Amino acid sequence: MSPLSARLSLGFACVGHTYSHLFQPIFYVTVLSLEGELGLSHGEVVVLIIAGNLLFGFAAPLAGWLGDRWSSIGMMAVFFLGTGAGMVMTGLASTPFGIALGLAVTGLLASIYHPVGIAWLVRNSIKTGTALGINGLFGGLGPALAAVMTGALIDFSDWRAAFVVPGFVVAATGIAFTFIIARGWIVESKVDRKPALPPTSRRDIIRVFVILCITMLCGGIIYHAIQPALPKAFANSFQAMAGDGMFGISVLVSLVYVVSGLMQVVGGHLADRFPVKRVYLICYILQVPLLAVAAGLGGPALVAIAVIMVSSNTSSLPAENILIARYAPNQWRALVYGIKFFVAIGFASLGVILEGAIYDMMGDFYWLFTILAAIAALAVAAILLLPEETREAAPAAAE
Repeated sequence: MSPLSARLSLGFACVGHTYSHLFQPIFYVTVLSLEGELGLSHGEVVVLIIAGNLLFGFAAPLAGWLGDRWSSIGMMAVFFLGTGAGMVMTGLASTPFGIALGLAVTGLLASIYHPVGIAWLVRNSIKTGTALGINGLFGGLGPALAAVMTGALIDFSDWRAAFVVPGFVVAATGIAFTFIIARGWIVESKVDRKPALPPTSRRDIIRVFVILCITMLCGGIIYHAIQPALPKAFANSFQAMAGDGMFGISVLVSLVYVVSGLMQVVGGHLADRFPVKRVYLICYILQVPLLAVAAGLGGPALVAIAVIMVSSNTSSLPAENILIARYAPNQWRALVYGIKFFVAIGFASLGVILEGAIYDMMGDFYWLFTILAAIAALAVAAILLLPEETREAAPAAAE
């Protein structure tokens, strides 16, 4: 693999991560406009994205399998072009069903990124933790950019522009990516730049896989429940200040995800320097009290806690992905990452239903954050069961 191909692969992998996290936060901010336009409750509007969220996760194993068996760069081209087209389709919809269908198409095509893009990134990296942390920063920029962009576009135009404009940008990136492939500047590779050492035993592989399924489900539910809750909670706390505009609320949401993205770089750096299990455990331990405290807060205090709370959740991801890279066979790595997101996004999309249902019943998020704190505590208990490791036992790909 040429250095140019490796650098371009890492660059497009990072940009793709940002794009993969656009459609959900765009929708969660537009919910504030759609409630009045569609005449539906908060919970009724939120469920329009459920099919898209489910496909975003449940289609990931198939996408990963195709990436392993066919072509990583071919699947990434489909990702860019298809995700952009789905977003444009959503923005042009005029009915709740049309919006839900557009989001479903977007989720289906966006599902390609996580299993294929992350496996592609790992294959092209030397210091895997650092590379995953930087990639996570770009992923965090997705919700941050989406929040600010959506608020500005809604205030300037309407909610449709919030989908159509970025949709064209994503599709245009796909055209540029396809051109670069055709020129031979990015080439397919099935070999890691720095091969990983094999895991210790088959028993450890099964043990880690089962435990990670539990922790990934817990972390995914927390993330997916908080994502639609923050715009609504901030709107409730700052409505008098924000008025009818969306930009002020979107800036606060963006702040949370900018900081959480930066913290993924820190999480990746720590995962390169210290035992991965320890880093993973600390990230979840921090979430328990933060979620519990958030249950009783509002206003500026809630914003401050939300920044730390979401950062603790997302900074665990580099360590989590290193564990998967360490224990997954190289030839099936994209498929294994697909299974991860089948759990962490597919099943964890129940967090969106939980958020909408609790808010419609209670009128606030006290019980939501309380339940999420208990879920984080369950993840802590599961992580304690991971195999112990030493720094020397870590695979080469994680150095």
